[in-house]
Amino acid sequence: MSKDLQLIAGNSNRLLAEAVSSYLGQPLTKASIRRFSDMEVFAEILENVRGKDTFVIQSTSYPANDNLMELLITIDALRRGSARRITAVIPYFGYARQDRKTGGRTPISAKLVANLITAAGVDRVLTMELHAGQIQGFFDIPVDNLVISPIFLPDIEKRFKGEKIVLVSPDVGGAVRARAMAKRIDADIAIIDKRREQAGVSEVMHVIGDVRDSICIMVDDIVDSGGTLCNAAAALKAKGAKAVHAYVVHGVLSGGAVARISSSEIEHMVISDTISATEAVRVSETIEQLSVAPLLGEAIKRISEEQSISALFN
Repeated sequence: MSKDLQLIAGNSNRLLAEAVSSYLGQPLTKASIRRFSDMEVFAEILENVRGKDTFVIQSTSYPANDNLMELLITIDALRRGSARRITAVIPYFGYARQDRKTGGRTPISAKLVANLITAAGVDRVLTMELHAGQIQGFFDIPVDNLVISPIFLPDIEKRFKGEKIVLVSPDVGGAVRARAMAKRIDADIAIIDKRREQAGVSEVMHVIGDVRDSICIMVDDIVDSGGTLCNAAAALKAKGAKAVHAYVVHGVLSGGAVARISSSEIEHMVISDTISATEAVRVSETIEQLSVAPLLGEAIKRISEEQSISALFN
């Protein structure tokens, strides 16, 4: 590993940062990121970073605004410390669902966040499974958007070996992801056609594709309230699915989502650790976490050594 590489961990997901550090065999750079009494964020890098290739690992998950400010202020501290290059490693990119105007006088918050990160002084961004791929175009700096396939597919193949499986997209927008994963493991695909009448409430309409007597595996990028996935699971069971499982990249799991999922038709859900697990997730018998640390670590290594990122997915 290059002696110039330095890893800085924010407070949003310390366990993931430590796992990346362990994978790379590179200790985390000493830093103090804390709050003043009035809750202002303060960041101090406690080691020399002059001329170094620095990577700040910080998801902008709940509390999104606090974690975003931590990221921006840490980037500024590194820039003023004369770091040679600053890469923002954002496993979960908060505000990604606000990627377009939804009304006459509404913001495109994902674009604003991209502007803030760029203005703070970052040189490139490394993230995972953006909710909308076009967010990469909101930046005028290089953005590497990793896909989850190298983490999820080996687990799916091992867990369901010899079974008849169908990969299911819980909405039309996720069909590309489901199709790409299904192609890799030679599985069939189905799509849930839903109509969302109002924010936070979804109504499943019907299933496109044959799922009878199959193990259905729903794949999605974000699970928040869990309503969409639970309704989709019920629709799949009604169409004759033998069992329903779910693989979701970012486990936001707000409110009573964990309880809702545990009492639904979903037998087992796998999420990644892009977002730090709550106590409810840790004790759940239905939800399991797989770490993306090896994938992030390998991407960081390749960026530092000026190697191809896309080769990870060939």
